[in-house]
Amino acid sequence: MTSYDQAILAVKAIDGKKGLNIQVIEISDISVLADYMVIATGNSSTHVKALADEVEYQLDEAGVSVSHIEGYRSNSWILLDYVDVIVNVFSEEARSFYDLDRMWQDGKPVDISSVLID
Repeated sequence: MTSYDQAILAVKAIDGKKGLNIQVIEISDISVLADYMVIATGNSSTHVKALADEVEYQLDEAGVSVSHIEGYRSNSWILLDYVDVIVNVFSEEARSFYDLDRMWQDGKPVDISSVLID
């Protein structure tokens, strides 16, 4: 499974659990951290955890294990590191505060409209 496929599977998992404002940024040309950064918002701490759990479950089912998880006990930001894909699930307040969308603005936005449920 390519890193792009992993990012899209993460998007589908988040979207399936009603995640908000999902963005995928290709960062392979500007960073050695990963190929893709997935950023999404949950509407409560419980929702943030549910979104992260669903991403981990769906990728694990596809044979992709998470390398590292940060912030699971936090109420505002969970990071799932899949080496080539980093998934960030935020509360609305944390997303606004950390503003990763702006931090990675030099990356290439990926059009995910075709995989989102209407």
